[in-house]
Amino acid sequence: MSSSNEIINVAFIGNPNCGKTSLFNDYTGAKLKVANWPGVTVEKKEGSYKFRDKEYKLVDLPGIYSLTSYTMEEKLSRQYILEDEVDVIIDVADASSLERNLYLTLQLIELGKPVVLALNMMDIVEERGMEIDIHRLPEMLGIPVIPVSARKKTGLEVLMHAVAHHKNKSSLEKLEHHHDESSSTKHKHNHHYECVMVYSDDIEDMIDVVTERLQVKYPDMINFRWHAIKMLEMDDEITERYPIGLADIVSRSYELDIINQKYDFIEEVIQECLVNKDKKAHVTDIIDAIFTNRILGLPIFLAIMALVFFLTFTIGDSLKGVFEIFLKWFSGSTRGFLGSVGTNEVLISLVVDGIIAGVGGILTFLPNIFILFLALAFLEDSGYMSRVAYVMDSIMGKLGLSGRAFIPMMLGFGCSVPAIMASRSLEDPKDRMKTILVTPFMSCSAKLPIYVIFSQMFFPKHALLVTYSMYLIGLMVAVMVALILNTFDKKKSLHSLLIELPEYKAPNARSIAIYVWGKVKDYLSKAGTTIFFASIIIWVILNFGTHGMVTDMSQSFGASIGKALSPIFAPTGLNQWKIVVALIAGIAAKEIVVSSMGILYGIGNINSVAGMAGMSAGLAATGFGALNAYSLMVFCLLYVPCAATIATIKRETHSWKWTIFAVCFQLGVAYFVSTLIYQVGKLFL
Repeated sequence: MSSSNEIINVAFIGNPNCGKTSLFNDYTGAKLKVANWPGVTVEKKEGSYKFRDKEYKLVDLPGIYSLTSYTMEEKLSRQYILEDEVDVIIDVADASSLERNLYLTLQLIELGKPVVLALNMMDIVEERGMEIDIHRLPEMLGIPVIPVSARKKTGLEVLMHAVAHHKNKSSLEKLEHHHDESSSTKHKHNHHYECVMVYSDDIEDMIDVVTERLQVKYPDMINFRWHAIKMLEMDDEITERYPIGLADIVSRSYELDIINQKYDFIEEVIQECLVNKDKKAHVTDIIDAIFTNRILGLPIFLAIMALVFFLTFTIGDSLKGVFEIFLKWFSGSTRGFLGSVGTNEVLISLVVDGIIAGVGGILTFLPNIFILFLALAFLEDSGYMSRVAYVMDSIMGKLGLSGRAFIPMMLGFGCSVPAIMASRSLEDPKDRMKTILVTPFMSCSAKLPIYVIFSQMFFPKHALLVTYSMYLIGLMVAVMVALILNTFDKKKSLHSLLIELPEYKAPNARSIAIYVWGKVKDYLSKAGTTIFFASIIIWVILNFGTHGMVTDMSQSFGASIGKALSPIFAPTGLNQWKIVVALIAGIAAKEIVVSSMGILYGIGNINSVAGMAGMSAGLAATGFGALNAYSLMVFCLLYVPCAATIATIKRETHSWKWTIFAVCFQLGVAYFVSTLIYQVGKLFL
């Protein structure tokens, strides 16, 4: 009998886009990111679940296609399953793509640990008019098969019941393959009653020999058959860990043979267990004929992103009026209250002109940020984003990168931190470094307030087009940098993209809500911490100088710093000391460029019509015009990434040398491109 405090360790594993993380969220309530392309979940996530008298420790492993050790996700997942105390493996499979998902299932079964197959997305199977024989499938696989739906939260308790029942199973359930082995093989034992996956006689002969040698040299090894198969595949990790002499029987890698035979068996399973396969809906194929077209794919992607920014501007701007009214009321009320209780003018200035102006000005951009992330979440969850990587594969290949490298770059439109972490999905270390170097050139959401303010101030009739151009320039610069790096790379490698193109589906409201709320919460958290303290620091250095508090900002510490550096920025058209101070402050977080400008120009709400008019007039008085504004936006697009991104680069590369190089390189690129735009622009304006 199980004790009441028994803890069962359960590992969730499955192909990317199978709904594994959604199922994990259903059990744990964890607010994890659920993205519709591979390479996002790059670390294991842990949670707990209590069912009846048992406690379950649940671990969500990265989405993988196999248990080879090529990508970081595969290495992490295999290492965890082999070395940690996993009681039961829940293999989450997309039932609507059963044939593809079963390859990982067969590999997991060969590990010899208890496996329960969770058939997710059964509702999609029904919609297509297909049926899966739930009775025949477990007979052929020898493991429990439980239909579930993460979206509808059905089958969850049945799945955990199967886990509790199956955790002590040391062998497979009764197998019924309908093979008469006695007349077709010379083996001394009946493989078809011992193993789910049985290979050809020549491979089985070699497995038997390798197994015997492993038993002699490593008697304490667990699961000799799995290790023998890996020896035949010449798996680097296994052959290095357990060296044995095999030159007399293994003359080459049999990995391709083993893969092909696995798929032969999968086809047999599909023929017996999947009914009405031909009725599968062809809607995805029809759409993909257009969306992934070699000629139309890229223009369609650019048009879709243009629509995203159009919605970000139109809907976001229509909502921000509410925030402006509240901020104006709150700022005035706070100033009046502090004045009525006799608060010192210095403190009133700090609170109203520093904190409220800095933090409040950033919060007025929340509607724009919300719409941007809502649109991106919709594209992710619908299945479109993986098509972008597919479309970009040929272009990225010419740059010496896989189309998979475009995934972190796309994530960079949201935030550079998870984008750089997502580069772990790249197999080649050189690819990772190049991708980490170019990803910060993407226009993250923190840069959006800068674009909104300056495009509306200096390009009121073309604000949307100007903002969109920033995203295109970021992409083009990233492409050019990758091309240059590839030119100097003497050891070029061939890249091939293996990425799932999931079925198009109606986005899940819960997944989108989790994604958008997480991003909005991060934005609010940054406003309440980083921007809060940065606003105080900016106010202090602008209101104090060598002789104490100053009434003339030009005599402050900030002015001294800005004036000392401004000559360096003359070629870029950004040689105003206030601009220089704002750019320095922006290293903490890009939004601070905007909040700093508000403090520098004494504007309570920089995002209001009156605020933009006031700052525009202040800038115009110093000769700062539309060309300067465009140069400023480009510089903010490309220059030093924020402090959090810099820390992430250090953590991912494990090198301060590379991190410092990346920061200096991006600063140099920003200076060069901004100078080029400003100097060329002066010839025509």
